[in-house]
Amino acid sequence: MPARPMSPPVLAAVVVTVLAWASAFIAIRAVGADLSPGALALGRLLVGTAVLAVLSLGRGWVAPTRGEWGLLAVCGIGWFAVYNVALNAAERRLDAGTTAMLVNIGPILIAVLAGVWLREGFPRWLVAGLAVAFAGVLLIGLAGRGSGGDLVGVLLCLVAAVTYAVGVVAQKPVLRRLPPLQVTATACAIGTVCCLPWAGALASDLAAAPASSVLGMVYLGVVPTALAFSTWAYALARTAAGRLGVTTYLVPPLVVLLSWLLLDEVPPALAVAGGVVCLAGVAVSRRRSPDRPAPVAAARR
Repeated sequence: MPARPMSPPVLAAVVVTVLAWASAFIAIRAVGADLSPGALALGRLLVGTAVLAVLSLGRGWVAPTRGEWGLLAVCGIGWFAVYNVALNAAERRLDAGTTAMLVNIGPILIAVLAGVWLREGFPRWLVAGLAVAFAGVLLIGLAGRGSGGDLVGVLLCLVAAVTYAVGVVAQKPVLRRLPPLQVTATACAIGTVCCLPWAGALASDLAAAPASSVLGMVYLGVVPTALAFSTWAYALARTAAGRLGVTTYLVPPLVVLLSWLLLDEVPPALAVAGGVVCLAGVAVSRRRSPDRPAPVAAARR
């Protein structure tokens, strides 16, 4: 049976999510010269937590179990704290488009972790996709070295992709019982607490930063964090997760386009080739055998 088309509200939510997450890479690149990685992560999460708290007013509270608190902590520390700091640091060394292409191997890592942690197994297409994506990462690494950069940015992107994947897999069991908005708001608050050691750096950076960078930080907290996670949860509740996850593959090409238009930067040709190989690996990993469902893909920015 063919899949039913998305309703207009769900389609609108998907469009908002994809555009917001793509814009995050541009905003981070634009303000990264004025706000250090830890300070920017803390500022973004403070704003995001405040907005999510307002959105959560009047919706009630479902008390998490001890096990759910543990998974929320893993999600908040990995997906919100470590991911944001690593991503911010990576974009000081790599252009926005290359960073987006590297981080978007996350769906494969999610499937790998789900195979180990949630015992979902390792379909042969997942293993093949992982090998293809790894080849793409190597190409991007060679592109960075050839353009005079170093491999630190690539490694930071891989840290971001791994911690994002860990956060998503930790979140999956929690969403079976707890409301998505509550899960997102709680994880974001945990991530904020983890980034508090950068409070002094944030105060210092904000005092010296131009107004445009301060507004960029606020934008990151309101739109790619609070708004996009809310529209993602809305769409996820009304369509299949695997089908919705495919839409996030639009993020890297959008980032490359926006980066060219707004920042006047284009990834090296070899990095673009590596990014295409990475996305091909993700596509291969999602092929399904007759007796197995496709691995679930999810995203964050």
